Amino acid sequence: MDLSDPTRAVTGTLDGPVLAVLAGSGKPMTVGEVAALTARGSEVGVRKSLGRLVEQGIVRATEMGRNRVHELNRDHVAAPIAEALAGLRLALWKKFRGTLGAWNPKPVFGCVFGSAARGDGDASSDIDLLLVVVGQLTARQAAKWDRQVAQLHDLVPAWTGNPLQVVEMSVSEWADHRRRRTALFTEIDRDGIQVAGETSLMSARTGRA
Repeated sequence: MDLSDPTRAVTGTLDGPVLAVLAGSGKPMTVGEVAALTARGSEVGVRKSLGRLVEQGIVRATEMGRNRVHELNRDHVAAPIAEALAGLRLALWKKFRGTLGAWNPKPVFGCVFGSAARGDGDASSDIDLLLVVVGQLTARQAAKWDRQVAQLHDLVPAWTGNPLQVVEMSVSEWADHRRRRTALFTEIDRDGIQVAGETSLMSARTGRA
């Protein structure tokens, strides 16, 4: 999945990102405003895409002063698809949270970071995941933990087409990264998407989507 524009997984045309922008907007938008927020394409391309979508009825165009503005027709039978396109990244975080929340033993803290969190990766980018685990696992727990991580390495490519890269560390190791404000901690503090565990193990800015 193109992590900068997940709509590519469904359609290679500009209609995907244009619909995603309109679905995520709470107000009518000009062509320029839509073009500024789409992950790809020129303003000319966005204008043509909006024209096609207006013809299909899924986008409404109205005159507002000197401007023509556009909004998603949420009564259209295809509107839920546009809303789903806008929510693909959120759907991925939800899959992570559901899967990690069912683990036993669970991670004390889990966070997606790197290009997947920033939204600037592409279809070949790894999805980077930090997992913080309690250091004192029994042999049986450690074996089960390893099986869960191995299964996640299979699940994530099935969800997205992207490989998973896991960074594992103990609570004390992560605490040391926080204390020293290492490059890894700084990146996660700035961009990370928490998907498991305790908010207190990250920062006050945890919970972005």
